[in-house]
Amino acid sequence: MPHAPAPGTVLGTLPAVADGQALMQELPPPTGTPGHGFRYLLLRSGAEVKAYVNRCAHFGVPLAARQDQLIFQAHTSLSCNVHYARYRWSDGTCAGGECEGVGLLPIPVVVDVQGRICIAPSP
Repeated sequence: MPHAPAPGTVLGTLPAVADGQALMQELPPPTGTPGHGFRYLLLRSGAEVKAYVNRCAHFGVPLAARQDQLIFQAHTSLSCNVHYARYRWSDGTCAGGECEGVGLLPIPVVVDVQGRICIAPSP
């Protein structure tokens, strides 16, 4: 993905993402690079956090343009605001619509002892 951040990059903090919330975020692009930065979603269920690239697998656009337009059912699913493809919260797999056989791109994350949500190191 363009502008994909490196392992160890902080994507947010656990207290900033309420339980059952899907939060849209964006890291700025590298200095001197035009356009948008790296867009992603943080989803929280209890102490567990999932992260996905904010890009519809079917249409290639962000799932929503603004946070208040993001369609989701807490702990269950997210939907694309453009054509309503639906993805499972737990693993980003298509659960309905024109995205069959594809899913959201997962971002492996860990929550450190300070509550920071970071991109996990490569295995």
